[in-house]
Amino acid sequence: MALFLILAPFATFASLMMLTTVKISLAASAVVAFGLVCRDMVGGRSIKMLTTGALILFASLAGYHLIAATEMSPTSVRLAVDGGVLAIALGSIAVRLPFTLQYAREMVDAETAKQPRFLRTNYILTWVWSAAFVLMLLADMVAIYLPSTPLWVCVAIAFAARNVATYFTQWYPKHVRAGIAASANTAAA
Repeated sequence: MALFLILAPFATFASLMMLTTVKISLAASAVVAFGLVCRDMVGGRSIKMLTTGALILFASLAGYHLIAATEMSPTSVRLAVDGGVLAIALGSIAVRLPFTLQYAREMVDAETAKQPRFLRTNYILTWVWSAAFVLMLLADMVAIYLPSTPLWVCVAIAFAARNVATYFTQWYPKHVRAGIAASANTAAA
């Protein structure tokens, strides 16, 4: 459920881009991101870097499309969104606060959140998402600069990158916990 909410602005954008205009897709995505920021504020949770970044990104692009004389192409907008989310992910690593850490801290006890392995796990998860964002960005670049490439190839790359990162995000923490449990059982024996 949490992963669905985290990705909701981006899923809104991707879904609506297939159904409606760029302006509506961007505006709806900004509204969803705003709703998530408000949800965190009202719930007393920390304001998340990824959600806030998504709000700024979608609101800025929507604002541009409202005031600009010419619109960006849908592919260029996807390129801007993928580049923006990659910048957010890499920026979170640069400031030593991997974006996954804010979400993960809300799912574990305080003692677990203090462990170095917990921080390392979140760096790994953020790097995996960054790699997925790079692949999505490359797929958009291929669509723009190699227009003879079938669109389904670019969509398949982006879809696969996102799904692999999603799967890894669900699998890897369980794998780490299983390793810790196995080490504890071995030490106890």
